[in-house]
Amino acid sequence: EYGMPAVAMTDHGNMCGVIEFMNEAKKAGIKPIYGCDVYVKIEGAPDTQRYPYTRLVLLAMNNEGFQNLTYLVSQAYLEGRAQRPLLTKEWIAARATGIIALSGGLKGAVGHYLLNNKEEQAEKEWDWLRETFGDRFYAELQENNLAEQTRINEWQLERCKRDGVKPVATSDVHYLEKEDAMSHEVFVLTQLGRTLSDVNKRSLCTEFWVKDPGTMEEQFAAVPEAITNTLEVAERCNVTFKFTDDKGLPIYYLPNFQIPPEEEAKTPEDFLAVESRRGLEWRFQQPSFKKTLERADWPELKQAYHDRLEDEIRMIKKTGFSGYFLIVADFIKWAKAQGIPVGPGRGSGAGSSVAWALQIIDIDPLPYNLLFERFINPERVSMPDFDVDFCMDRRGEVIEYVRQKYGKDQVSQIITFGRLQAKQCIRDVGRVLGMPYGEVDAISKLVPEQLGISLSEALEKEPKFAELRANNPTVDTLFHHALKLEGLTRSFGKHAGGVIITDSPLTTYAPLMMDEEGGVVVQYDKDASEKVGLVKFDFLGLKTLTHIQNAVNLVNEKRKRQGLPEDFRIEDTGVDDAAAYALIAKGDNNGVFQVESSGMADLCKKLSPANLEELTWINAIYRPGPLESGMVDDFIERKNGRLEIKYPVPQLEEVLKESLGVIIYQEQVMRAARVLAGYSLGEADLLRRAMGKKKPEEMAKLKVGFVERATKNGIEPLKATEIFDLIEKFAGYGFNKSHATAYAYVSYQTAYLKAHYPAQFYAALLTTEMSDTDKLARYIGDAKDHDIEVFGPDVNESNRLFNVVEDAEKK
Repeated sequence: EYGMPAVAMTDHGNMCGVIEFMNEAKKAGIKPIYGCDVYVKIEGAPDTQRYPYTRLVLLAMNNEGFQNLTYLVSQAYLEGRAQRPLLTKEWIAARATGIIALSGGLKGAVGHYLLNNKEEQAEKEWDWLRETFGDRFYAELQENNLAEQTRINEWQLERCKRDGVKPVATSDVHYLEKEDAMSHEVFVLTQLGRTLSDVNKRSLCTEFWVKDPGTMEEQFAAVPEAITNTLEVAERCNVTFKFTDDKGLPIYYLPNFQIPPEEEAKTPEDFLAVESRRGLEWRFQQPSFKKTLERADWPELKQAYHDRLEDEIRMIKKTGFSGYFLIVADFIKWAKAQGIPVGPGRGSGAGSSVAWALQIIDIDPLPYNLLFERFINPERVSMPDFDVDFCMDRRGEVIEYVRQKYGKDQVSQIITFGRLQAKQCIRDVGRVLGMPYGEVDAISKLVPEQLGISLSEALEKEPKFAELRANNPTVDTLFHHALKLEGLTRSFGKHAGGVIITDSPLTTYAPLMMDEEGGVVVQYDKDASEKVGLVKFDFLGLKTLTHIQNAVNLVNEKRKRQGLPEDFRIEDTGVDDAAAYALIAKGDNNGVFQVESSGMADLCKKLSPANLEELTWINAIYRPGPLESGMVDDFIERKNGRLEIKYPVPQLEEVLKESLGVIIYQEQVMRAARVLAGYSLGEADLLRRAMGKKKPEEMAKLKVGFVERATKNGIEPLKATEIFDLIEKFAGYGFNKSHATAYAYVSYQTAYLKAHYPAQFYAALLTTEMSDTDKLARYIGDAKDHDIEVFGPDVNESNRLFNVVEDAEKK
């Protein structure tokens, strides 16, 4: 709008927004300049001093400068943290190469000492900047109608003439438009937890906005070279990011997997193949696989297992992700060796035979028609993402193992940002304005219950807002500010399970910071981290795994008392125990993973699942879309024989037979496209993704292509069009079958324990929920309903956790 060729972003002490800034600047055709307004420790100032720092604007000139800047910003958090992330002058000097420095305005070291009447010290700071940065040091001039700023500008201009330093005009920007000044003040007060009445009455400075070129030229008419020099600085700053290789594929900085020296394989690709083949043979020998080995068609089925494995190995090698699989398998193998419970699978990764062979997952993909291409699409190469569930209590041990193995400087968690959403924004602004809590709460509750709704949308949908604004000036002021502040970053946190592991120190690729608990996090969120090539591994905590393991331990204690081997393993119980499914079908689901809510229990009773496939249905369809569309009611009728199972065309029977003729899984969309229109599974996954986004223009093109290909495959054009529309409709409801199956397996395991070892099941469940008194009461009541007696604490019988009394297995 202003015709400026470049813009710099220099947030205070952090570089969290660099990648988002880069994306938006490039979209607008503006050159982005990456920088930071860093905090520099005042020599000799105690950390307890209110402001033990000055500020310095640093701009990255080139890639080396950007790397030095990210290192400095990280160092400030990791080594210099006091009230703020502080840098020392020595640290800055050691990393000054490739960086431009601006003197820092009112808060800079020069300004600080001048305003404290310490001109000699100001001279020293000026000289240090000249010596450290040479011709990369510019005197920063600002114009904000403050007498103090005028004094600093005049002093610096004298030294510029004397020492040959170039001045540069800047605007200390904190908001977009001049009239946003009060909204910015309100925002600052929300961060400080204060109200407008708390702060000292003072004239509000309104100069911290994005000034247009005409205003800047007018304000610096006496120093025109300061304006010209802004272009010089912009031209000197040329940082480039390389996100793709010469083939156009994303670049990832994956750590090198160390192959054991005794192995003949010397590359990750060869070692993955060897380990996968070994692992598949090991799977065949497990007790849970015994029934499959006894099948009459085992020779043909065995070949299918080997063929699927080899296909996946080839695709993994082609996409370059062999090392990724080996790294995940390694930390899961370590966790299991330490007795740390690991989930059977989560997300689309549960559809990989290689992952099953490597024991990354415990769900066999073949019997359930789970698709590898849903996880890795060879036609749209992007980093796969294994979500791994660990025991909630011991997840940290696995993360620590990774830190020790790859180096603490190469392992970090990921930042998350809390944005001001509609309701919270109303509450925060109302508090700053000093409005009564009850009034603000009532206003916020008028915002419609819609996920992600904006304030603008809420104002359109709820007519009472307009009435309140018209009748109450304070409410109108509230919305004036709230509409400007909505979407701004309110706080930062840590990703629930994301851990980044790299091949080099993390500061090579991104800035780091420290969270409130002292943990290291990357300053880029997960999307920005992936953009720059950082690989995220998900270490998630699932308390149900803790519940299962505690129950298994109690079962083995029982076996020990009975003189039996302590070898009970939940994974050896298979997936076809009739008593477990009978319990679920009755709706007796308290404590059974994912199906214990009243709605889930009711659906279980109506569908009466008798195997893992049918239990997977329930995980897939109990969601708002299918429930609201009437699809679930239709599904129940089909299951109970009250509605005929039909297929749009005979070819779809092989795809939809598993779900009574209804599309309920994303994988079915892919298989349907392959069967009907000859799509590869990679192409079919792209179709599925596009259907999920529902972009009209793109869908129109895809529809034409699908109908053409289906017609060539022998389907009438009109029928092909109908089928495409049907698939598109259900694609919006489709759930990831790999994930649904893996979690159905966990549901089965908890139901198995409840059906066969109820005392151990309840003791472990109560231990898991010890901190939740409401759940304790509910589960104790349920235990008693199952004739399990629950005693109070006893000095002779009680342990730290709930346990089963030795001489009474039902207590």
